[in-house]
Amino acid sequence: MAAVTPIKPFSPEETRWILDHLQHPAVFLNMTQGWPVLHWTAQHLSGCLQDRLIRFRLGRKEATNAPLFETQCSYIEATVAQFLRWTQHQTDVGSFYEYPCSEYWAYADYKYITTLFHDQPSMFEDVKWSEFGFEGRSGKESTLWIGTEGANTPCHLDTYGCNLVLQVQGRKRWHLFPPEDTAKLYPTRIPYEESSVFSQVQVLRPDPRKFPQFQGARTHTVTLEPGQEVDDAARVSEAVTRAVVCAMKSAPSDDNADAWLNPTEEEKTSHEENMQYLNLAVSAQRTTGLFHKKPGPDPRATQPAKRGSCGRLKLRGDGVRLPFGEHLIPVKCQEDEPEKTVPDSSGDAAVSPGDDGSAGKTHTCGADLTRFSSCDLTADHGNNQGPSLITTNDLLDCLVHPDIISRVTELLLERHGGGHL
Repeated sequence: MAAVTPIKPFSPEETRWILDHLQHPAVFLNMTQGWPVLHWTAQHLSGCLQDRLIRFRLGRKEATNAPLFETQCSYIEATVAQFLRWTQHQTDVGSFYEYPCSEYWAYADYKYITTLFHDQPSMFEDVKWSEFGFEGRSGKESTLWIGTEGANTPCHLDTYGCNLVLQVQGRKRWHLFPPEDTAKLYPTRIPYEESSVFSQVQVLRPDPRKFPQFQGARTHTVTLEPGQEVDDAARVSEAVTRAVVCAMKSAPSDDNADAWLNPTEEEKTSHEENMQYLNLAVSAQRTTGLFHKKPGPDPRATQPAKRGSCGRLKLRGDGVRLPFGEHLIPVKCQEDEPEKTVPDSSGDAAVSPGDDGSAGKTHTCGADLTRFSSCDLTADHGNNQGPSLITTNDLLDCLVHPDIISRVTELLLERHGGGHL
């Protein structure tokens, strides 16, 4: 008997339309039924990767009021099998032996599937991003994340597009903030990483004396039992930021000797390379003609969604209301209602709309986790006992603030892009 293909609540066309129009985080349910990637548990990956070493980031489980940036973590090379034995407090755990599992969490993040499985290309097809409207995309365009309970990433803004995250095993809690609350998150580009603007606030244990405005930030919290991630481009803004940060941090001075480059960046680039990157980014925008500001919400989008005789959602050019319901759940602001845990169903997915939705996000793992996707240097604000000296990082925080970079990008494209904003 032939296998029955599960019917998805939304077609690829409908799903892509929803993603393009979402203004807030949301969770898709029952969209990844039948995806082979749902079998990618940590145990399954251990068998696939066998003795291949991958890099794990480790951090202490102790609670602090400052975010633990990647520049402050320890790193080791180990196999997934050693990682699993370590989580079970067994021996023969390789490089993990120096880090007691009771005191540390571990995270293998940003692992590109195309690199991990370069000798097993058939595994790329286990991922079906085409069903979300991204034609031709598979696991080859995605990253893999594996972590223990307590593993986390500091709150940050991904400057490129929206995020789709598919949760395969375990649980993950997401804390999301709207873009208009960016200033309340005290953004910084140190440590520097292309496309990531970090928050200086430990959002789970904020220090109200150092960061008083954070108390007004609105949190959207959701715990996934499975979810998703994909990026578009804001290359010009990132090229400007890279040029400014590298230039400032390359200047020697007594206050400018910190570890400023995030480990995810391979090396510091020269000013000449950064300017070439900037010119290429502007040239690419000139070619595509994408110089218009993103339009605001369509007032006609309040019209009810309509379905045809076959039950499919009709997508029209004049806009329709987003079909929230049993298969698409909006992530509410925590002030409005308590955190929701998405029920464990066959293939759930979450979308964080990036520029349209979440200014910042932080996520923490529950149990052993497999996640896959297609993304403590707190500034000294003084102690109110008189003026403090302005450091290089203080100046940089102002120069590369997202609002400033956005305006510089607009000016560059107005003058050199050949289009209009």
